Amino acid sequence: MTHVSERNSAGSNDAEGDHKPWVAGSGRVGRKRTVTYADAGVSIHAGERAVELLKSKVKKTTRPEVMGDLGGFAGLFRLNAHKYKSPILASSTDGVGTKLVIAQQLDIHDTIGIDLVAMVADDLVACGAEPLFLLDYIACGEVVPDKVAEIGAGIADGCRYAGCALLGGETAEHPGVLRPDEYDVSATGVGVVEESEILGRERVEVGDAVIAMRSSGLHSNGYSLVRHVLLGAGRMRLDTVVDDFGGQRTLGEELLTPTKIYAKDCLGLIEETDVRAFSHVTGGGIPGNLVRILPEHVDAVVDRASWRPQPIFDLIQAKGRIEDHEMEATFNMGVGMFAIVSSDDADRAMAYLTGRGVEAWQVGEVIEGNGEVQMVGQYTRG
Repeated sequence: MTHVSERNSAGSNDAEGDHKPWVAGSGRVGRKRTVTYADAGVSIHAGERAVELLKSKVKKTTRPEVMGDLGGFAGLFRLNAHKYKSPILASSTDGVGTKLVIAQQLDIHDTIGIDLVAMVADDLVACGAEPLFLLDYIACGEVVPDKVAEIGAGIADGCRYAGCALLGGETAEHPGVLRPDEYDVSATGVGVVEESEILGRERVEVGDAVIAMRSSGLHSNGYSLVRHVLLGAGRMRLDTVVDDFGGQRTLGEELLTPTKIYAKDCLGLIEETDVRAFSHVTGGGIPGNLVRILPEHVDAVVDRASWRPQPIFDLIQAKGRIEDHEMEATFNMGVGMFAIVSSDDADRAMAYLTGRGVEAWQVGEVIEGNGEVQMVGQYTRG
């Protein structure tokens, strides 16, 4: 991460060699103390301290292609073009939505960065691209070095899980725009894929198997509805222990569960099986994302009875009296990533993912149709 801050012009001289600040309303040069950036609520030193605290974490995300060190104006990455016949760069940018509100209310900041990387890296791998590097942006009402370091540490952890370098970024202090305890995060990632190996709807065929990979929970979508239903109308507290979650787990702990990062699992699956396409399930839920990888002449059949969504989804639906179609249009319902693979490789795909610790199962198949997702059956409950 880099921290770039505007600096004042202290040290410049006037024509007489003695700079005197102008005081509003005086009509003449005054002798009052010069106003500083810190007086406006921005601490350059706090930002620099936050970067220092992060350096060791960021270095653990490095790759052989990374050039230079932290602190430059741009991050440098040497792309090994000899590794590809026709390399195509892929890019993605995202944030984590209002899941941030939960982190701020609980004063827990070391996991939100994992969510951020997941949103970006797993979008990149959906087209078959290997995530290469990520740049982050953290905007704070007040830069508290230890808090920024916690956020950054989560981002660095996420980059390690995804196999990409944290190449740089920006920490900005916005007093008067954000409250001192507020912050927002976003990131942009870049990946690379051989042109002939780009995954997508063009590869999907009738008879292909649809493989589901279990989510870790809500991931990072639908939190505005979650907060409205559970914390607003439902009047639940974040420290409430919910028996259905198991292990004396609180609502807050469940809501802050980090998003599963599938990047390395998906890249390995590409090497082991004939993958046609991936669908990263984010905003829009299962039908809204799976439809994005279907050609117009096929449908994907998804059998709800093949899995049980986590208890958090039942709680949200019951508390909010939410219709089934609204749940499926908003949440991942227990599936964070879909892989469409050749039917001959379905068993091999599930065995590979299981061996990597990813719970996976065949959820359906590709049939002739009109480019739609057919949700059939009922979820397993209880």
